[in-house]
Amino acid sequence: MRSGWRSPAGVLALAGILLGAGVLGFLLHRLIQPPGTVRAIPPPAPRTGAPAAPSHPIPDTLPEISLPDRNGQPHRLADWAGKPLVVNFWATWCEPCRREIPLLESIHREIPRNAVEIVGIAIDHPDSVTKYAEQMKIDYPILMGEKGGLEAAAAFGMEPMLPFTVFVDAQGRIVTLKIGELHRDEAAFILARLADLGAGRLSLPAAREQVGDYLRRAAVSRAAAGQE
Repeated sequence: MRSGWRSPAGVLALAGILLGAGVLGFLLHRLIQPPGTVRAIPPPAPRTGAPAAPSHPIPDTLPEISLPDRNGQPHRLADWAGKPLVVNFWATWCEPCRREIPLLESIHREIPRNAVEIVGIAIDHPDSVTKYAEQMKIDYPILMGEKGGLEAAAAFGMEPMLPFTVFVDAQGRIVTLKIGELHRDEAAFILARLADLGAGRLSLPAAREQVGDYLRRAAVSRAAAGQE
C-alpha cells in the first residue's frame, strides 16, 4: 500500500504547501529588503582594506542628472555648476549613510557656499527622507531618487549600493568617487586637493592620483584597525 504523500492527493497537498511556503518566503524577503534593489556597501576586507570598485567606468565629468527636491521641484546637478560639488548617495535605512550625515552637515556649515556645495541624492521613499531630514536638521540640498536614483547611480558607473560620494571640481570634472562611508580625514584631504586644483596649484591628473593613493592607504589602515 502506498503512503499518503505518494498518492495523487498527497502530491497535490505537498505541492500546495511548498507553493505557499515559497510565496510566503518571497513576501518576507520583499518586506525585509530595503527599498528597490539597493543595498549597503559592506566594510572593506581586513586583509587588503580595498573598497568595492565601480561596476562601470566613472565618467570624467558630471553627468546630466535631474531629480526633484523635497518640495517636488526638479533640479539638475548642473544647477550648482561653477563651484566644487560633493554629491552623496544615501538612504535612511543605510547605517553608514546615517553616520555620514553629521560630517556632511558640518562641511555645509563650516565651508562657504562659493567654496563647495553638498548635494544629497536619497534613493529612498520621499516621506522617509523628509522625516529623517527634518529630524536630523539637514540643511544642504537633498534630491529624491526613489524613481530616478538607480539611473543616477548608474550614470556615475555605480551599481545600486550605498553609500558613495562623488567629488567634482568647479569645472564639473570628477576628481574621485569615494565608495563606502566617508570619514572626516578623507573629506578634509579631498577638499584640500579640490582647493589646490581650483587655485592652479595642482593638475587634475595629480589631484586624482593623490586622492586615490590617500583613500587606498586610509582603507588599509582602517581595515587593519578593525574599523569600517
